[in-house]
Amino acid sequence: MKYTLGFSPCPNDTFIFDALVNKKIDTEGFDFDVQLEDVQTLNEWALRGMLDFSKISYGVYPLIKEGYHLLQSGGALGKGVGPLLISKSPVNDLHKAIETGSIAIPGKNTTAHFLFMQAFPNAANKKFMVFYEIEEAVLCGKVDAGVIIHENRFTYQQKGLLKLIDLGEYWEQTTGYPIPLGGIVAHHRINKSTQKKVDGLIRKSVEYAFANYPFVSEYVKQHSQEMSEEVMRMHIDLYVNNYSLNLGDDGMKAVECLMQIASTRM
Repeated sequence: MKYTLGFSPCPNDTFIFDALVNKKIDTEGFDFDVQLEDVQTLNEWALRGMLDFSKISYGVYPLIKEGYHLLQSGGALGKGVGPLLISKSPVNDLHKAIETGSIAIPGKNTTAHFLFMQAFPNAANKKFMVFYEIEEAVLCGKVDAGVIIHENRFTYQQKGLLKLIDLGEYWEQTTGYPIPLGGIVAHHRINKSTQKKVDGLIRKSVEYAFANYPFVSEYVKQHSQEMSEEVMRMHIDLYVNNYSLNLGDDGMKAVECLMQIASTRM
């Protein structure tokens, strides 16, 4: 039984799926054709129903929920893990600066964009970019500010950039829930029994990764070649936690809250 599976090359995703796709655990006869892509590409593919199983941004989930089932394991939720809005210089009137300036966003359908819109619904000049291009765009003045995610959270200060607001903190303060960043979905063409089995295998893969941590496998390293092991571990520590094992009631309530807010914008 072979299925398509998509996730990003970021350390948190390769850490989670390493044991599954490289058969360090018993995969119970399941094989996967793995597609490693940035999350905005995965979001676009999900809108087209391309993959059997995929990592997606929760920001796109309201648009695909009729075609996909959300799995319990393998996702990224938590507190203190949200995207940051950065610039080269401090601003006096934050809302005015954001509503009138140009802002780089890491993809239209990302959770980062969703959280940015929650905090700044009137921002009119948004530039959608791949996440790793945003720091440089802010530094060279192509945009006035940018929303950063992933490893850029750990590098922006070294480049002299300033945090204007933590969009994750804004979510937590206004909703009281952990931040739902990304989840794993199964296409409805996959029968429920198979969905459940793969969900369980993803959990076992996460458990294997936790049991061997802080060891960073070659699979994680080969897809994070420009990062030091220290940054890889910071990335894993930030985005992989108990919610990656199981969403649980708290995690599901966070997702439902996002869905409710999204319904008011559609």
